[in-house]
Amino acid sequence: MFPSATNPNCMPRLSLVIMLATLLISTNASALPEDKDQPIKIAADTAVRDEKQGTTVYSGNVRMNQGTLNIDADTITIYHTGEDASRIVATGTPAQLEQQPEIDKALLKAEAATIEYFKNEERVQLREAARIEQDGSIVTGDTIDYFMAEQLVKADSSARDTGNRVEVVIPAQTVQENQ
Repeated sequence: MFPSATNPNCMPRLSLVIMLATLLISTNASALPEDKDQPIKIAADTAVRDEKQGTTVYSGNVRMNQGTLNIDADTITIYHTGEDASRIVATGTPAQLEQQPEIDKALLKAEAATIEYFKNEERVQLREAARIEQDGSIVTGDTIDYFMAEQLVKADSSARDTGNRVEVVIPAQTVQENQ
């Protein structure tokens, strides 16, 4: 199914798979520039702001929008450091994220039981049944970390515990275009 890292004849194909998986996610760092300038809008059944703890918890059918970024979750918790949000955690069954990375690119769609954004690290982590899809390319695993500044994707599985593996699906058209 996937190229074997132990077969030296498959190494060029394995490199292509890794490169394409990285390209799949790397466009998220260059999301539409207008997105960061848009207001954040959150709709939920309830919202609780705890000034002492520096958190705001939105729960019940939560929808968060900022430009083309949309997150749907059961709960979104925003951790504040001063005025800024330093960490955002979305949980759901699953929590879902989608964003238009560039005008001429397909929507990037991600889902996991937990989607966590670490502002200071410029990192997004998807945990538990993590999945990212764009233009027919799919990466799945138990956890997927996306390091925005480095445009680096790291997918892991807990094969030792559950037998799960990281899986990458690359449409035939994409493979043919890169040959």
